[in-house]
Amino acid sequence: MRPAPRRRCGLAQAQAGKMAAAGAGRLRRAASALLLRSPRLPARELSAPARLYHKKVVDHYENPRNVGSLDKTSKNVGTGLVGAPACGDVMKLQIQVDEKGKIVDARFKTFGCGSAIASSSLATEWVKGKTVEEALTIKNTDIAKELCLPPVKLHCSMLAEDAIKAALADYKLKQEPKKGEAEKK
Repeated sequence: MRPAPRRRCGLAQAQAGKMAAAGAGRLRRAASALLLRSPRLPARELSAPARLYHKKVVDHYENPRNVGSLDKTSKNVGTGLVGAPACGDVMKLQIQVDEKGKIVDARFKTFGCGSAIASSSLATEWVKGKTVEEALTIKNTDIAKELCLPPVKLHCSMLAEDAIKAALADYKLKQEPKKGEAEKK
């Protein structure tokens, strides 16, 4: 026969909750230390080799900018959905363009590694305020250089460039009059 579980009083439950929150904070700090190779955690203490990321990648990963979605049915919103079968990353990037052809908003959703998330976050920051033509000049090499991506992560910046191009192509397609509308005029 099993003994009845012990009940905790309200104070003990509050203390347990604080301990759990403190544990989560320690876990987050440890993960950041691994990513940035903090001097508090020398490499010889690591049991497995750690892939190191630049602080810009970590910043965009931990604090992504412009996450979300725009109304894909809107005529002034272009949506680009791209993926990399080799690694499983999927990136959706959306742009909103005003009547003068300037990108006024950009949003993204990415399923993938930290470098893919950072690349899409940076891409949305860079396209905002540009014209459609200027946004086409953003290259994956510029994104990779800004984030200091290692060679094995260059496909993430390529995905971001492809997502920008796909979103711009979708926007341009929506601007063309449909066959039925052209015949009515």
